[in-house]
Amino acid sequence: MDAIGYAYLAAGLGAGLVTIGAGYGIGTLTAAATAATGRQPEAAGEIRTTALIMSALIEGVALFAAATCFLLQGK
Repeated sequence: MDAIGYAYLAAGLGAGLVTIGAGYGIGTLTAAATAATGRQPEAAGEIRTTALIMSALIEGVALFAAATCFLLQGK
């Protein structure tokens, strides 16, 4: 396998790891938000808003990392 093949392999593995990490992070965040809403239902709106913002930030970082993986494969 030449260097280009390794670059493609690394880009695919990197994008896969990013996806796994983002999924784990959002799952953990959702579990914590659900538990917090169960403990304090009157704060459900604030908890939901905070969880939504944090999910968007996690997705943004994941998208940036995946795009970086695919950009680096061409170098």
